[in-house]
Amino acid sequence: MQRRTLLIAAAALPLAPAFAHHGWSSFDQGRPIYLSGKARKVAWRNPHAEFDLELDADLKLPADLAKRPVPAQSASVDGAALFSRAQLPTRKDKVWHIELAPLTRMQAWKVAEIRDGDAVSLLGFTFAGEKGEAILRVEYLMVGAQTYGLRSSPA
Repeated sequence: MQRRTLLIAAAALPLAPAFAHHGWSSFDQGRPIYLSGKARKVAWRNPHAEFDLELDADLKLPADLAKRPVPAQSASVDGAALFSRAQLPTRKDKVWHIELAPLTRMQAWKVAEIRDGDAVSLLGFTFAGEKGEAILRVEYLMVGAQTYGLRSSPA
């Protein structure tokens, strides 16, 4: 009887808030967002690598962005079209939370572990209307001269 009472009492307790894992469907994939800056609070772990990005003070679209080569990947992603439609965010947050791919995919692309202070550029998606948290789900990660497509494995 005590066990049953304990189970009923436990079920009645409010649940602690949990951070939701965001799938691709939560993000506006028709509006690619470009960000660049310095990585902070890097968590190189599963379910996906993530970090906070302190945006460059003079954030702007690179003049050559639409002409950058896009790496081949196993998913059918039109990277050239995404780069040509890239835009800056309209929200004014100075720090964005960045969601990369799972570590197995990062390893398949041979992405070196990003560390606090590393300069990175990103093309990805945020929530429709840029509502809610300042989160970017990354489609393309650019570190130095290298671009990685994170939706799938390299082709």
